[in-house]
Amino acid sequence: MEPVSAINGRAIPFGRKNVDTDVIIPAEWLKTISREGLGQGAFEAVRAEPGNVFDDPEFAGAPILIAGDNFGCGSSREHAAWALLDLGIKAVVAPSFSDIFASNAFKNGILTVTLPQENIDRLMEVAQTDPLQIDLDSQMVTTQFQDRFHFEIDPFRKQCLAEGLDEVGLTLARDNAISAYETRAATQMPWLSKGTEIAA
Repeated sequence: MEPVSAINGRAIPFGRKNVDTDVIIPAEWLKTISREGLGQGAFEAVRAEPGNVFDDPEFAGAPILIAGDNFGCGSSREHAAWALLDLGIKAVVAPSFSDIFASNAFKNGILTVTLPQENIDRLMEVAQTDPLQIDLDSQMVTTQFQDRFHFEIDPFRKQCLAEGLDEVGLTLARDNAISAYETRAATQMPWLSKGTEIAA
């Protein structure tokens, strides 16, 4: 997982409320065993709408998505986070998120930023023409027009994102402690290291 520090660039001004995971990535895309290519199916139904923001060249490669209330509701499919990553999204800003989606996003290195609706409205306005900046260290979303919006984030999640640590990375970071425990256990409880041979 790549460390997150500052995310700068254009933001897709989506803003739609109650977008569920089936809208983010439809069920027919869940058959794949690879994360690659899921961005092609991201927001498929929305992209069928004329003039949608996802196919607007103005927002091509934008690393930020501005969404509406209750983003990521619905099923627990982790493919939704994978699809956003494959689309190039590194942060989603919304008034609220589904708990399961926020958890899946965090585990995959996507920063979810919760801000009041009036802040979202302002960012939607700015995003039409200008980039945004999100700084994880200061927990601030800013614009070149001196807008400064502070957001809260769980300290543990902030540390993991800043250091690029997913669940595997967290385990590997404890490698010395795990090895020391295994050495100690082998000495104090030798029967555990003898295997589980089945008597004939």
